[in-house]
Amino acid sequence: MPDPNSDRAAIETRLWNELENHNTGMLGLVGADVRQHFQPMTAFVEPRTNQIWFFTYKDSDLAEAVGAGQTAMFVIQLKDFQACIGGELTLAHDEARMEKYWNAVVAAWYPQGKSDPRLTMLRLRADDAQVWISHGGPVKFAWEVAKANDTHTTPDLGESAKLTFN
Repeated sequence: MPDPNSDRAAIETRLWNELENHNTGMLGLVGADVRQHFQPMTAFVEPRTNQIWFFTYKDSDLAEAVGAGQTAMFVIQLKDFQACIGGELTLAHDEARMEKYWNAVVAAWYPQGKSDPRLTMLRLRADDAQVWISHGGPVKFAWEVAKANDTHTTPDLGESAKLTFN
């Protein structure tokens, strides 16, 4: 397995690129006093400030549970890339961002439009992330599994890195 510390900057860049290009994932609150299922959300990323924005209704279960702020995780899973981003989730009604990120897909979920008084945004201030990147395809996977079983080791299918944001 490659050294996960070898190029953290490249892994972080890939994280933000994957989030921007494949912006749907699962968002949920975490903590001992939280019992709520993660839910699919569309992410709008701002890598320079380590923020991820989401549209929601003020009276949604998630928005009501967030209150003044909660620890949350956003999970994205692609064929060869998986990541879990953690940080503080807050309600942040930001009309400039609503205007900036509004598009036809968002409009389909919020038929009353940007002026709907129930519409707001959630902001995830990313503190850290765990990233897994797989290398190779099905043949490499089969080879690594067979080799691991034969040698009583674990498969080498890629790399993993823990990222911490400032």
